[in-house]
Amino acid sequence: QVQLVESGGGLVQAGGSLRLSCAASGRTFSSYTMGWFRQAPGKEREFVAGISWGGGSTLYADSVKGRSTISRDNVKDTVYLQMNSLKPEDTADYYCAAQRFPRTAILTTTSSYAYWGQGTQVTVSS
Repeated sequence: QVQLVESGGGLVQAGGSLRLSCAASGRTFSSYTMGWFRQAPGKEREFVAGISWGGGSTLYADSVKGRSTISRDNVKDTVYLQMNSLKPEDTADYYCAAQRFPRTAILTTTSSYAYWGQGTQVTVSS
């Protein structure tokens, strides 16, 4: 079992930046590929970014590519999502998640992730 707790969300003006954090506990964090997802009101949860268990590989949704950076600290058992040049359409609840099985490639479907945090809200005003 992996427990995940997100933080860092908030209200920001368009063009601003936020850094989301996700602290993990439980099973060996460094063995799991991690992902960030988001869900806007009335929409399905969507993949935002993922990072491999060692941190050597990353993957981004086209909607955030070039504006966001995912990283992890396997000593602190924490994964981060730095978001820059935020847009109103980035407004959503953001969730971090750990993939179902250790040491797997970065996957983008919600069903590939077994462990989820409670989410942190990001609101971008225009």
